Amino acid sequence: MTEQPAARALVVGEALVDVVLRPGAEPAEHPGGSPANVAIGLGRLGRRVDLLTWLADDAHGDLVREHLAGSGVHVLAGDRAPERTPVARAHLDAGGAATYEFDLTWDLPTRWDEADDAPAVVHTGSIATVISPGGEAVARLLEERRATSTITYDPNLRPALMGSPEETLPVVERLVALADVVKVSDEDLAWLHPGVAPVEIAQDWLGRGPALVVVTLGGEGALAITAGGDEVLVEAPAVQVADTVGAGDSFMGALVDGLWTAGLLGADAREALHAIDRGTVQQVLVRCAQVAAITVSRAGANPPTSAELGEA
Repeated sequence: MTEQPAARALVVGEALVDVVLRPGAEPAEHPGGSPANVAIGLGRLGRRVDLLTWLADDAHGDLVREHLAGSGVHVLAGDRAPERTPVARAHLDAGGAATYEFDLTWDLPTRWDEADDAPAVVHTGSIATVISPGGEAVARLLEERRATSTITYDPNLRPALMGSPEETLPVVERLVALADVVKVSDEDLAWLHPGVAPVEIAQDWLGRGPALVVVTLGGEGALAITAGGDEVLVEAPAVQVADTVGAGDSFMGALVDGLWTAGLLGADAREALHAIDRGTVQQVLVRCAQVAAITVSRAGANPPTSAELGEA
């Protein structure tokens, strides 16, 4: 009997090179990009994961591909590519918080070498969902895949690239309506809806279709609200922060992994996901917070493996 491959995740979005600029230090280059970081987090937690992205055949592209392969991420080969691999410059302040500037283009191939089995989950977010022309292609892909896969979405907004909140909000709300699970930071919500409580926005988003909306609160932890009306708040573990690069992405990867472990991914699990109970949400979020805490305790977007998480 032929052994069937494990269920897989499809992550769609940007992979790039982060040039990290610290006060008083030489610039350092690290592979990055929010969706790529989520894919790496899933790979390190033992999941089979494909990444559909937009990399050039250049030195930066080789650096990114090698980094992804080292965490078990399969980069799908497409029929088109950019002239150069995207670059983001991350400026770190004295507390390790990052602000970004970007040199990139974004699109999707028209064809790629994906396996025939439907992924259990399709994840996207950040720059890939907003920048033209690729943003519209990502939205169409989600519309096509929703019938066969759970859709997860993290806006992970970059105001320097995305225009005004008024311009960005319709894009975000369209993708929220396509998603089964949304993870968003309180900073993103404050930019989109100044002065509005995060819980109020999360409840509005739930009314648009998702089963679960999770709001990360930085050092204060995370809040989840379910379609059934449960609200679950977890605290962030106390750690010495090296920097916050990739913290939200590692949380997102752990969120997908936790729901996967609970048997709540895949189109046939959509009803069960909408009925998720408080205990399951609590268990998943505690583990997400642990993963994010390990990531912020070390430099760069460096999420833990399953073994490291077990040791912690």
